[in-house]
Amino acid sequence: KKLKYTKKNKRYISLHSKIFKKSYGDNMTEKEMLKVSIEEFSRLQNYMLVSDKESESYKRMKDRYIELKVFLQISGVNLTELDKIKE
Repeated sequence: KKLKYTKKNKRYISLHSKIFKKSYGDNMTEKEMLKVSIEEFSRLQNYMLVSDKESESYKRMKDRYIELKVFLQISGVNLTELDKIKE
């Protein structure tokens, strides 16, 4: 299910961009940001799959999972095969 680009969703992209600029600087292209986001999304899901769903760690990972998922969907990435958690 693809999300529509709205003002609310724009906040997710803005937040995501700020996180990347803080970590990687202003020199990252959109393509590089998508690549790193996909890698983080995959890695995060692997951690979530081996964590207890009731733990505080899982809840925090789930928040980041949702942020990444929204960013990737808005960016046009097809998550059908990438999304292992499906929440």
